[in-house]
Amino acid sequence: MKKSRKVAVNQLQVGNFIRLPVSWKDHPFLFSSFRLKQQAQIELIKKLAIDFVFVDLERSDTPPLTEEVAKNKVVQPQKEDLDALTIEMQKTKNERIEKLKRMRRDLQKTEQDFDRSIAKMRNLVPKLRNRPLNAIDDAKELINDMSEKLLNSDNLVLHLMGEAKDDESIYYHSLNVAVLSMLMAKELGWDRADIELVGMGSLFHDTGKLKIPPQLLRKKTALTPPEVNFMKQHPVMGADLLKLAENFPTGAMPIVLNHHEYLDGSGYPRGLKENKLDKLCQLVAVVNLYDSLCHPNAQTKARTPYSALGHIYKNFKTQLNQEVTGKMIKMLGIYPPGSIVELSSGQFAMVMSVNLEKILFPRILVYDAMVPKDQAPIVDLEVEGLSIVRCIQPMALPEKIFKYLNPRERVSYYIGSDSP
Repeated sequence: MKKSRKVAVNQLQVGNFIRLPVSWKDHPFLFSSFRLKQQAQIELIKKLAIDFVFVDLERSDTPPLTEEVAKNKVVQPQKEDLDALTIEMQKTKNERIEKLKRMRRDLQKTEQDFDRSIAKMRNLVPKLRNRPLNAIDDAKELINDMSEKLLNSDNLVLHLMGEAKDDESIYYHSLNVAVLSMLMAKELGWDRADIELVGMGSLFHDTGKLKIPPQLLRKKTALTPPEVNFMKQHPVMGADLLKLAENFPTGAMPIVLNHHEYLDGSGYPRGLKENKLDKLCQLVAVVNLYDSLCHPNAQTKARTPYSALGHIYKNFKTQLNQEVTGKMIKMLGIYPPGSIVELSSGQFAMVMSVNLEKILFPRILVYDAMVPKDQAPIVDLEVEGLSIVRCIQPMALPEKIFKYLNPRERVSYYIGSDSP
């Protein structure tokens, strides 16, 4: 049986998953593909003056009517005034389009802020060797700007950003860990001084990797035991490098040294236990592990954000601070930005952002074959009455949907705020 077939409009019934064969702008529905929930929708489709629609049989709750049954079916008169309903739906659709434009502007502004921060990171790293004092001053300015936004913005949103480039992964990873760690510190109720210390420590936590030969960092085959031991010294090498900058905050230095240490003593480089690890180190250890699972080294396959959170929750109960782990899961939501999901409507989508005040209702970019990719609807689950059924691996998507949604191989986040 074909997965999708043409079906006459009079054969439609509630439960069919349909695709309208007309341009998105020529009908009042928010999507061109959706599951029929009520008879009024079928009556509105009849008013579009089209003879057929496409029905996806696999995603339908029920098959279309046969020609014989459709011919004899008596349609009950609609209680709703269909013309008035069409006008109302079109008005709602136009309002949502305007909201979508505002959301895209907010996202664009956040992307510009993110790009500026990445550019500052590119300048910081070389400066650290030659002009360490200047590098630290520039970093403090960047962290100060981020804490201003964190502490003084309403409706904070964590947005999914563009793809990290292979040769710039240290910048993206460091900035990602700083953004998430500062956000977590704020959510945990820490004061500004600690939030900024966490930011500074996170921004420079991997600087020791500057002393590791690039060919070793890029090596795709398994590392030898001596190479593993050498790599495990990068926190010490980073701390040594930062000692050249006397203006680096003393309170942030333990983060650089201890971001791979675990509460049970199984971490490295010194195997410290919980009583030797301050709250800043414990927080960054959680965030660093999460981001490293999403941005792994060359020998390891990247996990999706959803998979990374699940892996940490199940396997690191004795190694990581559980309050921090729980807060991160709560903050990112069950489906973090970057997750590919299937909706209750049967559509596929990518989670684009999480509003920290409404984490159960992320904003999602929805695949719709009839809508151009650059106009793809970013919708609010709460507003649309949709829910996420499951998270799926990006590679499980059909090729055309994969190209449309463009899942990130390496996920990066940045903080923005919502327009009213």
